Amino acid sequence: MDQIAITAEVPKSPWGATTTKVMCPCSFTDVMSEQLAKQLDDESNYFPDFSNVSAALDAGEERETDSDLMLAQMLQMQFDKEFDTQLRTEEKKFNGDSKLSISFENYRMVHPYEDSDGSEDEVDWQDSCDDPYKADKPTTTPRRGFTGKGKNITTKHDEVVCGRKNTARMDNFAPEINVGDGLGMDLKLSNQVYNSLKQHCYSEQRRSARLHEKKEHSTAEQAVDPRTRLLMYKMVNAGILDNINGCISTGKESVVFHANGGSMEKNAVPDECVLKVFKTTLNEFKNRDKYIKDDYRFIDRFSKLNPRTIIHLWAEKEMHNLARMKKAGIPCPEVVVLKKHILVMSFIGKDHVPAPKLKEAMLGSEDMKRAYYQVVHMMQQLYQECNLVHADLSEYNMLWHEGKVWLIDVSQSIEPNHPHSHEFLFRDCRNVATFFQKGGVSEAMNMYELFNVVSGLQLSGDSEAEFLAQIEALEKMNEDHVQRRGKKMYTFSDGGPPLLHDEDD
Repeated sequence: MDQIAITAEVPKSPWGATTTKVMCPCSFTDVMSEQLAKQLDDESNYFPDFSNVSAALDAGEERETDSDLMLAQMLQMQFDKEFDTQLRTEEKKFNGDSKLSISFENYRMVHPYEDSDGSEDEVDWQDSCDDPYKADKPTTTPRRGFTGKGKNITTKHDEVVCGRKNTARMDNFAPEINVGDGLGMDLKLSNQVYNSLKQHCYSEQRRSARLHEKKEHSTAEQAVDPRTRLLMYKMVNAGILDNINGCISTGKESVVFHANGGSMEKNAVPDECVLKVFKTTLNEFKNRDKYIKDDYRFIDRFSKLNPRTIIHLWAEKEMHNLARMKKAGIPCPEVVVLKKHILVMSFIGKDHVPAPKLKEAMLGSEDMKRAYYQVVHMMQQLYQECNLVHADLSEYNMLWHEGKVWLIDVSQSIEPNHPHSHEFLFRDCRNVATFFQKGGVSEAMNMYELFNVVSGLQLSGDSEAEFLAQIEALEKMNEDHVQRRGKKMYTFSDGGPPLLHDEDD
């Protein structure tokens, strides 16, 4: 095989003359192998830089390539993007509207590219733990109580230092108190101002807690507090009621709900019932005590300092009054059961439609006349047989159902020996006489005649003031008689419905 001699010329050296060095002869095969190695090295360096793959993907460039490695990297990048998008969707669905959010950023795929639209120097303050623009909190005073030396000494009582510390302490206020960025403005609060703000913050917290507690423990219009709602659920679970529908009436003392009756072991439950929930707040009806504190049936149990106890007595009072009226044959709701301040009664109406009030009923002349005589007869029965005075009788507390008048709302009814019973009776007679006289009933008596007919007294007077003076004199005489006789002990014998106690569900 031929041999080729290779010579190389060495550049001139400043230290001597140029010399020519003759290389050793090599074979042609060795030369070809060296060229092949160089060609393979060039081909290996032909592959592009894959650091720009993500840039090509983000730019949306469509390039043709025959490199399997680049195609694999591009597919992997696309897959990771879809995975990150799905992860963000799951994170948003998991957190929802919660104030406390959980991040899935640690599970994202880590890549050399950044998919944010902002610049690299931009900082996300929500994801950053340290805000570089946040003002530094004032440095604490050393334990010795001062810093510096000589004339530059600064004690802990320094006005500037104390002002900045007070501003920093505002961060410890309740979250609902907006304190602003006092540190960023280098605000300096004096001790007097800081103490006033602190006291105001505590006062607002206590006031908010009181309002929240009052709202949670009060029965508002068309709503019930959690304790009342629990009692209603217990009645449904016990089978007394099948279900509770909606509110059908609201008043100054109670909220009335419609319900479907269930079953009880001792008493029959009507198919349709009403739940009269007495309001636990005295905001709208503050004069309850005058109806109950002088009633000898409850005088030993009356407590003006406990509103909830008054509500329980108020509900129990209506239950016993209804039991008396039912025993005398007066049309009124039938009591099913009493649970604290919830009274379950029969429903006056049909198919979830309550009976209209006498004020709203469209009655003819004959029906109006018949209703008048029935009301007068019921007032006599209340006073003479039931030993009661309605004390709030009007066209709004009488229902027209099945061709007759039904009496409701007797929680305030009192007995004739009450110090103000005849005064309340005269007011009832005035309301009844005025309504039926305006309704066109020519046979309607005036309020003086009606009072004498119902009470059996024979009082006379030319004016209302003179008549009321005689009633007050009569009540004063009765009150003195009761005080001389002493307290009258009375035990209920009405045979009323059962009372559910705390242990009864």
